[in-house]
Amino acid sequence: MKNCISMVCLTVLLCLSSCTAEKKKDTVSAEEKEVTSQKVDAPLKAAKMDKADSLVVKTIAAHGGELYETAHYGFQFRDKNYTFHNKGGSYTYTVTSQKNGEEIRDVLENGSLTRTINSAKTELSAKDIAKYTEALNSVVYFATLPHKLNDAAVKKSYEGRTTIKNQDYEVLSVTFDQEDGGTDHDDTFRYWIHTDTDTVDYLAYSYETNDGGVRFRSAYNPRSVGGIRFQDYINYEAPIGTPLNELPELYGAGELKELSRIETEDVMVIEE
Repeated sequence: MKNCISMVCLTVLLCLSSCTAEKKKDTVSAEEKEVTSQKVDAPLKAAKMDKADSLVVKTIAAHGGELYETAHYGFQFRDKNYTFHNKGGSYTYTVTSQKNGEEIRDVLENGSLTRTINSAKTELSAKDIAKYTEALNSVVYFATLPHKLNDAAVKKSYEGRTTIKNQDYEVLSVTFDQEDGGTDHDDTFRYWIHTDTDTVDYLAYSYETNDGGVRFRSAYNPRSVGGIRFQDYINYEAPIGTPLNELPELYGAGELKELSRIETEDVMVIEE
């Protein structure tokens, strides 16, 4: 009887040991698969990011390259006068306008904004500081594209190639980190960069503020001022929710509505 009980116990122990071993094997197998998958995906992700980075470097070079680092320019946009002065790792942007006979001047220096009215400093609420900072940043950002595409807050992704009006383009997707990405860090941008000239001929973006929207821009009137390329844009509106990658086809089919013109006028180099 004792021998029978011993045999049964031994059999149970062997079964439990076998099941445990199988479970460990399955766990190890699953972990190995995950590690293997990560090893396979990592080079693909790295290659994709490397392509995006190299594309941005080429594009910046085509528009002005190292000249952006010390660029000091003035221009007019929608009845306001702007300047931007890049000084390596620092910068100063200004915008001057007239309202009710008073001169209003905003100075944005390395992220800190001050406003003067008729040369007298005026206090602004935190809300107004954020609003005017974003407005000034936005104008300079678009006027100097693609210079800011290498900022630390920019997250770039290469999206392959496409054709617009029988011309070949490489496609770059851009989003922003929340930290240092500004109040509109949720915006998503797409850039179409000509394969031969490395220039930004088209761009699009979707935004969430003010009930949201989708825009597509077509560049025109390119010109070089002091070695930096400036260009204007026709601004088109698309229905909210339209995927950005569908916009070139809609544009080619004439199905986008022109909303406005983004014209940077009287661009000039400011001599030191």
